Amino acid sequence: MILRSLLATGLLCGLLGPALAAGDPILVLGNQPETLDPYNTNTTLTTAVTKSFYEGLFEFDKDLKVQNVLAESYEVSPDGLTYTFKLREGVKFHDGTPFDGNAVKANLERVLNPENRLARYNQFNRIKTIEVVSPVSVRITLKEPFGPFINSLAHASAAMISPAALQKWGKDIAFHPVGTGPFTFVEWKQTDSVKGAKFAGYWQAGLPKVDSITWKPVTENGTRAAMLQTGEADFAFPLPYEQAKALGDNKKLKVIAQDSIIERYISMNMLQKPFDDPRVRQAINYAINKEALAKVAFSGYASPAKGIVPAGVLYAHPMQAWPYDPAKARQLLKEAGYGNGFETTLWSAYTTSTAQKAIQFVQQQLAQVGIKVQTQALEPGQRVEWVQTAPDPKTARVRLYYAGWSSSTGEADWALRPLLSTEAWPPKLNNTAYYSNQEVDALIAKALVSTSDAEKAGLYAKAQEQIMKDAPWAPLVVEQNLYATSSRLSGVVVMPDGNIDSRQVAVAP
Repeated sequence: MILRSLLATGLLCGLLGPALAAGDPILVLGNQPETLDPYNTNTTLTTAVTKSFYEGLFEFDKDLKVQNVLAESYEVSPDGLTYTFKLREGVKFHDGTPFDGNAVKANLERVLNPENRLARYNQFNRIKTIEVVSPVSVRITLKEPFGPFINSLAHASAAMISPAALQKWGKDIAFHPVGTGPFTFVEWKQTDSVKGAKFAGYWQAGLPKVDSITWKPVTENGTRAAMLQTGEADFAFPLPYEQAKALGDNKKLKVIAQDSIIERYISMNMLQKPFDDPRVRQAINYAINKEALAKVAFSGYASPAKGIVPAGVLYAHPMQAWPYDPAKARQLLKEAGYGNGFETTLWSAYTTSTAQKAIQFVQQQLAQVGIKVQTQALEPGQRVEWVQTAPDPKTARVRLYYAGWSSSTGEADWALRPLLSTEAWPPKLNNTAYYSNQEVDALIAKALVSTSDAEKAGLYAKAQEQIMKDAPWAPLVVEQNLYATSSRLSGVVVMPDGNIDSRQVAVAP
């Protein structure tokens, strides 16, 4: 069976795997989680796994619309500063601790404590106070109006962790998740799998529909595809684009391709020569054929990025993609004093086959204008140590960095502020270009406190135009989400931001 025009199949890569047990689906992902603490990751697929164990006050549906979960309703004061939440009654954490206002307060105070150095601190740092009005009511006051606040609470990182478990495990909660979600934690074999078991006390009647769930990280594209073909997996994401046609003809599989809000880009460390020169950054943009990249690395399941924020994100401002013009690139390099080119490094945030193809293609493109690039795909530990937690911007080793991002809150703030504001330099967030423009910072800050959609749209448009002019990135492509499920599986959906909703997962007998 097939959804979208995906064609024929064929290759069963080797041996048939063991038959899957009824009610125990295996879901295969392209990256391994680096933690099971949802507050301490910026990796979308990591939070796809943690959502098995955790829930927040709100969530996004498949169209990135906010839905109530552990909060039944909320009210906002006229000045936009105070939010009062009515909490769902009768919910318990996996360890039997009641979910209540104290749990909300404990979780938010934990992420707000700078000594904890949690990755998601900046997502919540506009909170001024958290007051427990009653066991089923919480009042949160902000330092200033913050339009995307509810969206931030709907993000998968804004999970409710058992306060008792936080006390018991401390930082090791990263290895012992205890939430209110449909599955209780069984084990994490860090390079092999994360397993959860059905939570008999789950508050949503009729869920979960399976006895267990297993997430398996498999970085090699072909292996993920083969596991689907042989029946060793019920779900795989992302799929190798080049094998979409081959997988699509298998009647035991359903292959789905859909638009995403995931943009791939290369950041350039502007604190280091030669990337401190805008002519060099512009040259790199001109040197890369994005149309060809979409075909070579993504088999056509991507399109050239038209700006900094992809379509589908609220307040995205589409612009002309950088044209492919290697002659212009060589001219700019000569003007900048690099007529003979230079040598540098290109790191990838991912080890997937698609990422390897992408950086190899970029390497070849840059070589044609005289830039010699050494490539390296970083393992998760290297990515965290060398890039995400680099303590001193002046000595950060990153130069060119292939990465991707989706605004998991569904609006432009989270597409810009964590990646391109001055406050987002590592180790705080992910401005790996070490880009700093006071005008852009001011535009983002003003948009955050605005209550006018028209004003926000104008402010974000100006910010995006200035960023494109400054060229801290080479925006590459916006990819499609391509995934597949076995015919027996239902209830698993990949969302536009690349996260996964598996709460309704079910398998046919």
